[in-house]
Amino acid sequence: MANSTDTTTSATIRATENRSTTPSSESFKEYIGTNWAEREEVLPPAREQAVYAAARRSRLSSRYPGQRIIIPAGSRKQRSNDTDYQFRAHVSFTWLTGWGSDSEPGAVLVLEPTAEGHDATLYFRERAGRDSDEFYANPEIGEFWIGARPSRAQVASDLALATRGIAEFEAVLGTVGTETLLLREADPALTERVDAARIRSSAERALGTNASDAPFSIEFGAEHDPDAQLARDLSELRLVKDAYEIAQMRLTVEATSRGFDDIIRELPRISQNERGERIVEGVFYTRARLDGNAPGYDTIAASGPHACVLHWTRNDGPVVDGDVILIDAGVEVDSLYTADITRTLPVNGRYTDAQRKVYEAVREAADAAFAIVRPGIRFRELHQAAMNVIAAKTAEWGLLPVSAEDSLLPENQQHRRYMVHGTSHHLGLDVHDCAQARRELYIDGILEPGMVFTIEPGLYFQPDDLTVPEELRGIGVRIEDDIVVTADGGENLSAGIPRSADEVEAWIARIQG
Repeated sequence: MANSTDTTTSATIRATENRSTTPSSESFKEYIGTNWAEREEVLPPAREQAVYAAARRSRLSSRYPGQRIIIPAGSRKQRSNDTDYQFRAHVSFTWLTGWGSDSEPGAVLVLEPTAEGHDATLYFRERAGRDSDEFYANPEIGEFWIGARPSRAQVASDLALATRGIAEFEAVLGTVGTETLLLREADPALTERVDAARIRSSAERALGTNASDAPFSIEFGAEHDPDAQLARDLSELRLVKDAYEIAQMRLTVEATSRGFDDIIRELPRISQNERGERIVEGVFYTRARLDGNAPGYDTIAASGPHACVLHWTRNDGPVVDGDVILIDAGVEVDSLYTADITRTLPVNGRYTDAQRKVYEAVREAADAAFAIVRPGIRFRELHQAAMNVIAAKTAEWGLLPVSAEDSLLPENQQHRRYMVHGTSHHLGLDVHDCAQARRELYIDGILEPGMVFTIEPGLYFQPDDLTVPEELRGIGVRIEDDIVVTADGGENLSAGIPRSADEVEAWIARIQG
């Protein structure tokens, strides 16, 4: 990685001053700023999602007449010293703008109230000319360091949005009052500035004087939190996906399916390495980068007893012949929508009798939940349908101290020892999408066409669990599919990825030849 510098730039460059070697002489600045070819500025047509993003902004606008709304993209997150994680804009910013993996850090969407609703303007740091030192001396935003960046006109054409330079956002901050709403979690530094502006505005209204002369500070939002309501509304508006979003979900599943094929193809090599789980993770990461932006979350590659750890992401163990490996993975495409799929594969291509028994029980639970998917039922009914099967199977195998019927009573729930997690969660721009929606619209919500969620029951028999027979200890199985509610039922978007034990064995045999 090249060295960086913090010479005369407006962006904050971390811990580089003492090792900077970038020339600062006037002759160097003059020489590097001249004799560059003219750029041909090509304006792209509006991207497909622009019209959908406009409709989403309109829906949000209708909920907040007369109020300014500020939606930041967020900034880069520090990994160490002056290196950052790959930037990913806040999901609400992406949803409202259509800007995905190519979005600019520090951008801000402002919905300014009008008599008819709101005018949307996107503020971002446009690229600097070659007569500026930014392009060679700023490793965070300089084109010498990170590559070409778009102009305001290009972004305006691409997103069908009015654009302004980020410096002009200062004028917006200068007029912020308590009627301005902010998505607080997206950019903590900007949140502090907006809160300070609100305090000044409140003080001036209360005292009729300059806020700097006020003898006290004002807490904003202690009794009433409109910002929290905004975040909640943005989650709830995403509960039902539009046609573009559902099409993107299909793409994520298709790419994820190819990722599972890649893993199966490499299983013989994987099983020869003492850290085979890492190879599984790496193989899937390669597919995610080829066909999308990145994995949508940390891949779980849990072989043998690691499959009993629900969120095993250390992925540092062997993949042993005779074990099963639980792989929970999803490709995030460039629009930032992600799949979330789990398959539990026999490492050597064949399930043992015990593994098959557990696997087919989990599949039966998943099928039971999917069988009831239709508009009008409550989301929590999916979990109950799966739990009916889990309770029946664990009782049948003699694992429960009570009957299945008694275990299902709210005051008992002994069968949950073997599956402590829920069966479903919403899915989209976040792997656990719409998480700030109210309970009455989420777990107790009514299914509607266009909702997308997972169905993912499992059974996990810990290696030291004395309530299960020895032959089952250390076996963990989860099957997870991505579901969209249709007008009269549901569609399993990931049904093309083999699910039954017989299908999985045939799948492995076919891929490995």
